[in-house]
Amino acid sequence: MQSTTLSFANLHNHGELFANLFRARRQSFIVQNKWDLPEAMGMEYDQYDTPASRWVAVHHLGEVLAGIRLTPTTARCGIYSYMIRDAQKGLLDQIPEDLLYDEAPVAPHIWESSRVFVSHATPQNIRRRVHAFLIAEMMRSARELGATRVLGLIPSNWPRWASRCGLDAEAAGPEMDIDGSRNQCVWINLSQNLH
Repeated sequence: MQSTTLSFANLHNHGELFANLFRARRQSFIVQNKWDLPEAMGMEYDQYDTPASRWVAVHHLGEVLAGIRLTPTTARCGIYSYMIRDAQKGLLDQIPEDLLYDEAPVAPHIWESSRVFVSHATPQNIRRRVHAFLIAEMMRSARELGATRVLGLIPSNWPRWASRCGLDAEAAGPEMDIDGSRNQCVWINLSQNLH
């Protein structure tokens, strides 16, 4: 099992991994969760999949087991910035505007984590290990990008596994239902994990 952080600058070094990540996202979000999201060529994508973002993949022998997208809170593309902020501004119909307790930040040291998933095909006996790989790679990559905090929209069961993965996290907004699944915005503090 490996973890890799992909960017537009390095995706050519990783064969089909980038496309396989988007295929796994489609399977997770469109097929399994039945979310109404854009798709093409068997891949799920949205307006935040730009050169500003990074994509963390946990994979084994070409199969993507889990993934996360990281986007700087300073990102801009037309009318869009990053998913949590745009939802708060009312630009996204699928996500409630009251997802945060405070105003969405715009700062170079804060990155957003979104599109978090562990593939439904990932065997139960390795899911905890896959989750740990995913979180460790996300934290490492975010720190390398200059982040001291990550604002994430993640499944609301995060308190059950956060401490096991070494995550210093706290709620940034209320629990909410998004297309039948419970989610919550969470602050992830990276400053204590710096080496």
